[in-house]
Amino acid sequence: MQRTTILIAEDDPDIAELIALHLGKEGYQLLKAADGREAVRLVQTNTIDLVILDIMMPHMDGYEVIRVIREQQHRMPIIFLSAKTSDFDKITGLVMGADDYMTKPFNPMELLARVNAQLRRFKQLNQPVSSVHQSALIAGGLTIDQEQRTVTLYNERIELTPKEFDILYLLASHPKKVFSAEHIFQQVWGEAYYESGGNTVMVHIRTLRKKLGEDKKQQQWIKTVWGVGYAFQG
Repeated sequence: MQRTTILIAEDDPDIAELIALHLGKEGYQLLKAADGREAVRLVQTNTIDLVILDIMMPHMDGYEVIRVIREQQHRMPIIFLSAKTSDFDKITGLVMGADDYMTKPFNPMELLARVNAQLRRFKQLNQPVSSVHQSALIAGGLTIDQEQRTVTLYNERIELTPKEFDILYLLASHPKKVFSAEHIFQQVWGEAYYESGGNTVMVHIRTLRKKLGEDKKQQQWIKTVWGVGYAFQG
């Protein structure tokens, strides 16, 4: 069986070694990158199952790295591990395609727990599937295939981040039902709701609407119920 490979993209050698020490004990195969350019090269030339990514790195920062990774259709979980602690930085990282965000200083055991959770979730959502997916949701010209985790709008593929897809599928699975931001956050992120969680959901909804063409005055797929939450209109 092929071992799970994790990329540690961190320019501080002491922190990289600390992470490697704990992940190595779990039997993970590890690759290290001390700058953003090297991180991208390793993703392009290896099968990476998860990336732990610092933001402030030489040559290319973490934001640029994740942009390139996602543009090249690499779907592995990415965990930002950064000294940037503001809510704005956390939301920016999540919106750009990260699956989780931890701040420094950090508890290595908590990082390990989050790594295991992200890998478990990713593997469950990416089991081999047949070419026919009867569970796909279809609403007008919108098709949401939960098994392949793909979205098409009038036969045109819409590229969503993992969290954007999860939000859309949650709402579309219960058309007309209003979900609060707190409920969406708990369901999609799988963790306790915190103060800025509502802003995180709001920003994801905004980018999701833009990708679905709502900014072009096309059909409104996601309705805001002011003071309550969001509902799928399909």
